[in-house]
Amino acid sequence: MDDPGRPSAPDDLAPLVDHTLLAPAATDADVRALCEEAAELGVAAVCVSPSRLPLASDLLPPTIAVAAVVGFPSGAHVPAAKAREAELAVAAGASELDVVIDLGAAVAAEWHRVEAEVAAVRAAAPRPTVIKVIIEAAALGDEAIVDACRAAEAGGADMVKTSTGFHPAGGATVEAVRLMRATVGDRLGVKAAGGIREAATARAMVAAGASRLGCSATRAVLGRD
Repeated sequence: MDDPGRPSAPDDLAPLVDHTLLAPAATDADVRALCEEAAELGVAAVCVSPSRLPLASDLLPPTIAVAAVVGFPSGAHVPAAKAREAELAVAAGASELDVVIDLGAAVAAEWHRVEAEVAAVRAAAPRPTVIKVIIEAAALGDEAIVDACRAAEAGGADMVKTSTGFHPAGGATVEAVRLMRATVGDRLGVKAAGGIREAATARAMVAAGASRLGCSATRAVLGRD
């Protein structure tokens, strides 16, 4: 599924949401319930751990993409392992990949390493597979957020994403989303994820430039609970 770029209808949040279940103890039954709920709500995608693939073919309409995480949640995996995980996820039915960068490389400003690992995943999962690169923005300063976005773009990313939602530094912020959008312009999508639990926060992220929203509390965000 192609990223919508800058959202033109921020009042309609459902088509921007990646309905997400990444709890380590999530079962196949939990994922089935997630997919059934996604179909009901009309979201953009479901996002699950690669071990939960493939999904049963009857669970989702073709309008809803299947996303899987890569190098999750630490990002401290060698590029070859991330590339192989990406390849296996695509073979199992994922059309979108949310890839965690090597945060240690980012903190050390070793941007050539970040670019190289994104490029390795891109080579293993060519377009039309959508690659969203998770930069863990809350753990970085503004300059590093900009550099991380540039490295992700240079490596072949389709979107940059704020957060895993698992880092102690926190999740998405409006300020980070705004800076990420300013950095990538209209060339890439921007996904805000981590801590989005109500409509007001979701709308603020969209107003700041988010074109996707990663949510586990999707029903509450959409006012459908």
